[in-house]
Amino acid sequence: MHSAPSVSYPVGRSRVGHAILWVIWAAGAGCTVGWCYQNEGNGARWALVLGAAIVASLALAWALRPRTPRALHWDGAFWSLSGARPMGMAVAAVALDLQGTLLLRLQEAGRAAQWLWLDRAAAPERWNALRRAVYCRAPAPQDAGLPTDVGAVPAPRTPDLPA
Repeated sequence: MHSAPSVSYPVGRSRVGHAILWVIWAAGAGCTVGWCYQNEGNGARWALVLGAAIVASLALAWALRPRTPRALHWDGAFWSLSGARPMGMAVAAVALDLQGTLLLRLQEAGRAAQWLWLDRAAAPERWNALRRAVYCRAPAPQDAGLPTDVGAVPAPRTPDLPA
């Protein structure tokens, strides 16, 4: 089986991704306002709920902060990401697929995962190649040049059960 061909795709701001984050934040803010309206003024509870709303607002501001453009690369076996915190030999998993927008989880061994919003509008001519690469299976050991001699590893022994 052949792997998807190599592809490079720009990673930048995603209008759809930002809109989804805003909608989630607005729903949480609406629930907070509704809760505050229905509950009496207990200082400790109000402080906790309003503190959580402030933390959610700071998280939204952090997620929407300006970032330098980066590039996501597929070499046929692994993913890599350029930028301030580059990644190499990473594995990508699709978390959300909206056909024209993808939310990817990029994970490299020993590092925290990075979440990337990818939009078709960033490079429409490479969108289909990116989708093929994201959904392709990992290459088989013989395709990756790894040894395939299974005779060298003894098979696990199963214990004899009394009849």
